[in-house]
Amino acid sequence: MNKKGFTLIEVLVGLVILAIGLLAIAGMQITSVKGNFFSSNLTQASVLAQDRLEVLRSLAWGHDDLTGGMHNEGTINTIFTREYTVAVIAGTTMLDITVTVRWRDDTDHSVSFSTVRSQ
Repeated sequence: MNKKGFTLIEVLVGLVILAIGLLAIAGMQITSVKGNFFSSNLTQASVLAQDRLEVLRSLAWGHDDLTGGMHNEGTINTIFTREYTVAVIAGTTMLDITVTVRWRDDTDHSVSFSTVRSQ
């Protein structure tokens, strides 16, 4: 018997193994894209929260934006909502400032930063 090539069975087995490998790579690619999308949103939300926190820290002590309570800034950059809370720490002349940015893709997400500011 002359063996100068591959049999049909060998070719089919090779194609099945190749197809399984390619499907695994495609699944990893989808997971990677979703992870990158979430990371991008998390980075943008962190920048928005940190930026607002820095602005609030630089304001004069009696500024209207530093009045106690919840301050809702609404939608920013299409998918993000930003709000911040200012609370006077009892018995002190210090403020507790917390900035929260929320967004929704498949589920609800949020990132918060807080600081304490003295007079």
